[in-house]
Amino acid sequence: MTIIIQALGVIFGLGFLIFIHELGHFIAAKLCKVRVLTFAFGFGSDLVKYEYKGTKYCIKAIPFGGFVAMAGENPDEASGADGEYLSLAWYKKVFISFSGPLYNYILAIIMFAAIFYLWGVAEMSPGSSVGTIMENYPAAASGLLPGDRIAAIDGAEVKEWNDISDNLKDKAGKQTMFVIERGTSSFDLSMTVAKNPVTGTGAIGISPAYIITPAGFFESFALGTQTAVAQTVMTIMYLADKVVSWEKPDIAGPIGVMQVMAKATKSGIQDYLRLVAVISVALGLFNLFPIPFVDGGMIVLFIVEGITRKKIGTKVIQVYNTIGLVLIGAIFIFATYSDLLRLGIGKLFGK
Repeated sequence: MTIIIQALGVIFGLGFLIFIHELGHFIAAKLCKVRVLTFAFGFGSDLVKYEYKGTKYCIKAIPFGGFVAMAGENPDEASGADGEYLSLAWYKKVFISFSGPLYNYILAIIMFAAIFYLWGVAEMSPGSSVGTIMENYPAAASGLLPGDRIAAIDGAEVKEWNDISDNLKDKAGKQTMFVIERGTSSFDLSMTVAKNPVTGTGAIGISPAYIITPAGFFESFALGTQTAVAQTVMTIMYLADKVVSWEKPDIAGPIGVMQVMAKATKSGIQDYLRLVAVISVALGLFNLFPIPFVDGGMIVLFIVEGITRKKIGTKVIQVYNTIGLVLIGAIFIFATYSDLLRLGIGKLFGK
């Protein structure tokens, strides 16, 4: 039963995010008076369909995402007639392309706000008290308990939580001595520090204690917006740092995303909603990158059209989209390969 719930959580979560993205394009297209031929939830054969004012609305057999089919969006079929996507003024095409990522951000803000409103704001408690302990990590095996305070690591005094991560980052695989305070007593605890599979830094599998404070309705939306912005900034800074240092970025592909979503489904509704919101931000941000074929790449193309005041030729769009598909395919392969290495499958190939 648990596996079924996890599978449904993954399918619904990812499908819902893609559907919201396409909903943004759909509403923007309607506002710009584009003839929308089909607006579908899912893929495959039609289960339910309804036609209204020239648009077919349908629910399909595979509930994974959705799509919007607009008249004249395919360069091969565009005739230049009114109501066709490629016949629009450049700024209207920019608006339609931008609306998909925008709706992902709006959804993320609403979900983050709902989490703050329903569960309150978690603020890290001062000091270095342990909040939760993860399974299959050194802290759990050593007997460390929630509420314990880490006072020192290999003789270095620990005052704040950041002191712990600073002292452990270079200790992966090393035997390390901790001074632990439990109630009114203190004792030494030795453990071999593990390696964080994502960052490569030392980790023992603990998280800090938090203080929960309630948040009002408007405060929740302000915090939700701040969280979405912070997620965006952190992602951009991380990728920029990897590009500048010529290092391979650690990104999750479809396998990794589904694996994390399955775990979040199992751990509770709050963790699940938070993860869906984070992925919604990532989906919106990725689609704003200036990569040909995705929304950001099309926005760049249409802005160029506005600057030059010349319609982009269908051949140019075809070549542009082909380049984009190749780039996206390469990113997909790289991300999937990274997922397989994280799962340990790379050992089969001597990696």
